[in-house]
Amino acid sequence: MSVLAIGLSHRTAPVALLERVSVTGDALAKLLHDVQDDPCVAEAMVVSTCNRVEVYVTVDRFHAAVTAVSRLLGVHSGVPVEELTPHLYVHYEERAVEHLFSVVCGLDSMVVGEGQILGQVRRSLKLAQRRGTVGATLNELVQQALRVGKRAHHETGIDQAGASLVTAGLTLAGDLAGRRALVVGAGSMSSLAAATLARAGVTDIVVANRTYDRGARLAESVGGRAVEFSAVADELAGADLVITCTGAGRHVITPGMLTRPVFLLDLALPHDIDPAVRAVPGVTLVDLETIQDSGIGAREGDAVASVRALVAEELRAYLDAERASKVTPTVVALRSKAADVVESELGRLLMRVPDLDERARDEVTMTVQRVVDKLLHEPTVRVKRLATCPGGDHYAEALRELFDLDPKMPEAVREVEL
Repeated sequence: MSVLAIGLSHRTAPVALLERVSVTGDALAKLLHDVQDDPCVAEAMVVSTCNRVEVYVTVDRFHAAVTAVSRLLGVHSGVPVEELTPHLYVHYEERAVEHLFSVVCGLDSMVVGEGQILGQVRRSLKLAQRRGTVGATLNELVQQALRVGKRAHHETGIDQAGASLVTAGLTLAGDLAGRRALVVGAGSMSSLAAATLARAGVTDIVVANRTYDRGARLAESVGGRAVEFSAVADELAGADLVITCTGAGRHVITPGMLTRPVFLLDLALPHDIDPAVRAVPGVTLVDLETIQDSGIGAREGDAVASVRALVAEELRAYLDAERASKVTPTVVALRSKAADVVESELGRLLMRVPDLDERARDEVTMTVQRVVDKLLHEPTVRVKRLATCPGGDHYAEALRELFDLDPKMPEAVREVEL
């Protein structure tokens, strides 16, 4: 069985489509079971957040599984699969593992390094465990991914990457105390921006978000007030500084909406603010490119580079362990067969020489066992080592063919499970 990941995120799809595809509660449980019930799928887990919907499965047929999972995503979201397909990404085997590791480390998040994704993936795994849709492969993979994510947050500066962007952008705005701020969006980056504004002494914070309730919760947390998203144009008329991060995939602020001097901080990709606003007198626009040019981008890049190196290291270790585990049943079957031969031949010897005393029997038994162990030691050590290399499974296959082994024998399976 191989691991397959299929999904869409803020990087590949507009927010409006993500909102349509997102599943929660009973709908999420139904999707889990429907995916696992497909003949191509053995295990399934779904990660569904405001910024991504990803299905992780173990499969034995790649193309059939991609078709089945894509179809089920369309069925459960009500989005025609023809509309959904252009926004889907597909990762298989090694690339699927690398993608999951990157996701839990926050490398694929809208706010680079944000820690919420760790909890979201953990909850996804627990749901799949309760529903019985994950087995040994996905359970071990996701558990390892969570450990990688924790290591990334403990050992690198990735946690501060998103915060650094906000801080750098607002630094370019000058003194914030006593100014009126409009925050457009209520996601992770907007929440971070609002909190930063409150700590800087901004007492008049307005939050506009497509989902009013979510915007209201953010506004309440910083002592501000919420407005409907449709009120953005009106609120711009009284704002001294504006921070946007909606992930809308289109311009939500254009030159015609600006009537007075204002500082604009666009933290979204694609941009929320039309770059043409720079031509409006008194308007200052700072975006991610501006922040990068200011020097903070290099520090963020260092943290991201550190995490990417960590992911690469953990990926190699995971793949080595996985390849080694695949050869274990063959090694166990070989030793089991050798033990059967030893037992059989010793039994035959004792029948032919019944007068051997107990001490002689023990010496003969130990000698034969030592000979077999020494003969098998080097091949089994080598095949385990070679199994960690690309194409290493061919060595185990050769052993099975040469010694006529069946790694699925009950004796071998029981020993591996122990």
